[in-house]
Amino acid sequence: MFSSAVPYKNQHYSEIRKDCTDNRTLFEDPEFPATNASLYFRKPPPGRVEWKRPREISDDPHLFVEGISSHDLNQGVVGNCWFVAACSCLALKPNLWKKDQEWDPKHPEDYAGIFHFQFWVFGEWVDVVVDDRLPTINGELIYCHSKDNNEFWSALLEKAYAKLAGCYESLEGGNTGDAVVDFSGAVSETISLETEAYYKDQEKQDHLFEDLLKVYDRGGIISCSIKAQPHEVEAKMSNGLVKGHAYSVTAVKRVRLGHGLLAYFKNETIPLIRMRNPWGKMEWNGAWSDSSEEWSKVGDTERGNLGITVEDDGEFWMSFTDWCQFFTEADVCRLINTSVISVHKTWHEVVHFGSWTKNAEPLLNRCGGCANHKQTFLQNPQYMFDVTKEADEVLISLQQKDLKIHRKVGQGENLSIGFGVFQVELNRKYRMHDIVTQKCVATSTYINARAVFMRRELPLGRYVVIPTTFKPLTLGDYMIRVFTDVDSDCRELTEDKPRVRCWSSFLGYPQVVSHVYVHEAKGLQNQDKTGGADPYVIISCEGRAVRSTIRKDTLEPEFATSGIFYRKKPRKPITVEVWNSNAVKDEFMGQVVLSGSTKDTFDPQTLQLRKPGRQQADEMPGNISLKIVTFTQLTAI
Repeated sequence: MFSSAVPYKNQHYSEIRKDCTDNRTLFEDPEFPATNASLYFRKPPPGRVEWKRPREISDDPHLFVEGISSHDLNQGVVGNCWFVAACSCLALKPNLWKKDQEWDPKHPEDYAGIFHFQFWVFGEWVDVVVDDRLPTINGELIYCHSKDNNEFWSALLEKAYAKLAGCYESLEGGNTGDAVVDFSGAVSETISLETEAYYKDQEKQDHLFEDLLKVYDRGGIISCSIKAQPHEVEAKMSNGLVKGHAYSVTAVKRVRLGHGLLAYFKNETIPLIRMRNPWGKMEWNGAWSDSSEEWSKVGDTERGNLGITVEDDGEFWMSFTDWCQFFTEADVCRLINTSVISVHKTWHEVVHFGSWTKNAEPLLNRCGGCANHKQTFLQNPQYMFDVTKEADEVLISLQQKDLKIHRKVGQGENLSIGFGVFQVELNRKYRMHDIVTQKCVATSTYINARAVFMRRELPLGRYVVIPTTFKPLTLGDYMIRVFTDVDSDCRELTEDKPRVRCWSSFLGYPQVVSHVYVHEAKGLQNQDKTGGADPYVIISCEGRAVRSTIRKDTLEPEFATSGIFYRKKPRKPITVEVWNSNAVKDEFMGQVVLSGSTKDTFDPQTLQLRKPGRQQADEMPGNISLKIVTFTQLTAI
């Protein structure tokens, strides 16, 4: 884990440990005492609870026994299979562990009964200390525990996590992806296997497998579950799977079929996925289960490499098609690598923190609700970023504060949140106030989850992402993370219009704002020997200009390019020029001149291209379709 963490409750591990060893005492945590208040707020455990230290439970306690393994874990009496599944995933990532905590039999006097774990909480690493007093009934741990009764890493980790949540009962019912994010700082994506019906569409299924294989190979963490009605939670199905229960994915592989050299020459593979039930028992009994006949298709060497075992240890393989069919949801956590020295894909990350706040002044209100509420939607916070490549994969994660700690007082429910992404003018600098021709290119799901994630490939251009609650006037705090391959210069849009400055009286201040959207051109003149052209468009006004990308080999280009101009001299026209890109010198293909008056039509127009300067009356081949709107109110667009 990580060293530069903020101490939770201002409890510094090294200082407390030193005080305890100096005074020959064992730590007792005043912030999370060994009392019922740390256990539950509504539903007590089934029996008389005694808090015991590991040495009172085992003669030879260890944090880890023979390393960390996903086989270590079993669920306790609290319904927190989601947490246990996350721990199983974490066990597969030893690089995320801080291993300097352990019993030292040679120096028992150094043991202080204190441990610390670090969690990624709302954008920062937090160091949580706990004492080693663990809740037991009849001498056995009642919550998460290891198979070996002298191994305590999972029980102590759970105690630290329960401290963050307020008590153990607050961990009942949760999301595996959220826990993995808290353990690792990853970015979590929830995939609905049921809604997308991957098992029916081979192409979609293949694409998903390749994506999960990439996530797994790059250290990502995957879990899955089967949706259940309230009366079906933890109900066993005839195929051995359990509904309403979180499983950790422990491998994603293309398994080679065949035996001996023939297998290598044929190179026939099948996509398989391996999972673990946190109960440590109850496995899938269909194709590719432990003792199924399908394994006869796989050579001994390959089976040895896969570590196939025929025992009810909770771990099993499935074909990827069966997995897509029988599981309904998957949480995919990408360990985002922003290091420039990495051999894998690197990401540029921008993080912003904000709040949905209420204000009677519409321009200052920041809780407008989702796009269903057209009158207030654009009052939400707005963040602008640029895609500077021809196309770039963009990851956006919106996360609200974890509210589990409020469950003890009857609250703690997540807000329903989501966001929209709009492609905007290439020269936009100020907040959006009306959707004129800006295109909504993506909308996330709206859900009462702690985090909402979207992955989308976006073309070159400028974008605005608007994070919102589902309903207006809902208050809350959020964190938004934007990941791109190249620096996106993501920043919050806070100003509504150009500022009035001390020199505005000398240089002038905008009198009107005009929005120009150029849709397409048709009938352009041939420019190349092959009879084509590589046109682009330039929109200019008062020394400022917006240029589209080049449209290759066409005489009927669709530009879909827009610009916004705050005009100090409304009588000066706006010019739209079409040019042909040429290796030696670009060639002029025609222009139109727009007055940009507030009295002009707001309807789309198709205008004849003309020559420049004094020859404007002369026509040139082709026409251009565009729309222009002009307002005296600078916050109209």
